[in-house]
Amino acid sequence: MAEAEEFSGTQAAQSLGESLRRSALEWGADFYGVANLTVAREAIVDQGGEMLAGFPRALSLGIAMPPYIVDQLPHQDDARVAAAYRAHSYDILNRRLDGLASRLNSVLQREGFQTFPVPASWRVSRERLLGHFSHKMAAHLAGLGWIGRSCLLITPEVGPRVRWATVLTDAPLETGSPMPNGCGDCRACVDICPASAFSGRRFVANEPRSVRFDVFKCRAYQESITTPEGGGLCGMCVYVCPHGQKNRDARLCE
Repeated sequence: MAEAEEFSGTQAAQSLGESLRRSALEWGADFYGVANLTVAREAIVDQGGEMLAGFPRALSLGIAMPPYIVDQLPHQDDARVAAAYRAHSYDILNRRLDGLASRLNSVLQREGFQTFPVPASWRVSRERLLGHFSHKMAAHLAGLGWIGRSCLLITPEVGPRVRWATVLTDAPLETGSPMPNGCGDCRACVDICPASAFSGRRFVANEPRSVRFDVFKCRAYQESITTPEGGGLCGMCVYVCPHGQKNRDARLCE
């Protein structure tokens, strides 16, 4: 990754960083930040291996889910609700994020940097039910939110109602700082979970996910329910978070 060493000066790095931010927002991102990954090397190696751990920076890209559709999740037995949530909160947003990541990836490549765009949704381990990189970790390190008791990335603006993608890079971009946990004593996501998949434990960076979240309980519940979409929906932890619901009444009155 010698190209990064040849990149001349702080001013040039700042200029590139601002250009990337402007482009991300113009091309449809609602959230954009840059994470310093060097502080999380051990976790990255454990999940994705040495190849991904070689990248010191990450662009974190987020697009907010349609709030009205998320608000209908308690009625997901309605075919219209199930279809809308699956399409607009997953399938369509994932395609938009992957396209956005690809475009920003090309910008960085043209500047001579090494890159690795991580798809918005790409599971590579059936045994651990993991992708090969944590979008939530990148967003947290970029200062876009914190990890809640639901193991979701909670933003101050819309709570967990965001889908994420990431572009790994060696470009020496200015990074954000992790945001303090804003959940307080709230346990809304823990209490509403129909699978009892959350322990209620607060996020601690060096602890395994399993102490907070039993992903296998969550998956088993999703596979056990039948919806008009064929099963696999739930999302009640996304729906109930007060940081996502805080403007709900105002939205309904618009």
